[in-house]
Amino acid sequence: MSQEERLTDRRLTTPRAAAIAGILFAVLLIISMVLIRISIPADPLEPGGWLERDTGRVSLALNLVPFAGIAFLWFIGVLRDRMGEHEDRFFATVFLGSGLLFLAMLFASAAIAGGLLVSYGAMPQLERGSYMFGRAVTYEVVNVYAMKMAGVFMISTATISVRTGIMARWMSLLTYVVALVQLLSIGFVAWAILLFPLWVLLISVYILIGNLGGRSPAVAKHPV
Repeated sequence: MSQEERLTDRRLTTPRAAAIAGILFAVLLIISMVLIRISIPADPLEPGGWLERDTGRVSLALNLVPFAGIAFLWFIGVLRDRMGEHEDRFFATVFLGSGLLFLAMLFASAAIAGGLLVSYGAMPQLERGSYMFGRAVTYEVVNVYAMKMAGVFMISTATISVRTGIMARWMSLLTYVVALVQLLSIGFVAWAILLFPLWVLLISVYILIGNLGGRSPAVAKHPV
């Protein structure tokens, strides 16, 4: 296979890989978040009655998080690959940093929640102070810090898209709107946490449809 053919094959498979990874991340995270939301009360000061009846669903949700994180890491990598030589250092740093921080905090919160489940399984009479601390930390990490980083990730992605043309302009503008809602509504609207995986699902389906249709967005011919 010639170098030109290898480059063509790479350009065809990378967007599809991004789409598949994004769809997998979105589906797994949505399932995980829905299971958690219907099992655990939104109030972080709730005394822990769910531990007696819903630990199975919560455990399943937490076990899905690592696989969702792996898919998201792949999603970031193939999106950066799609940007190629037109990637701006400033926005690329914000894009990569916010994505990795989101992932790290998602994993940390899942680990704390998993620790509560393990502790409760070993000692059903879990000390109230320990439970309340772990519950509050998990809530704050996910709903405040992780989701704020998700909003920054969306804004940086939209900005890079506007400057390079890796997505349609209407998709970039929609991303700005969703990111703004994400940044302002977390903590006030319980289900707003689903906005980020739904956004990833939307752009992944968009990329996949464009790839299957043989369309590739024009990338700017000059560095941003």
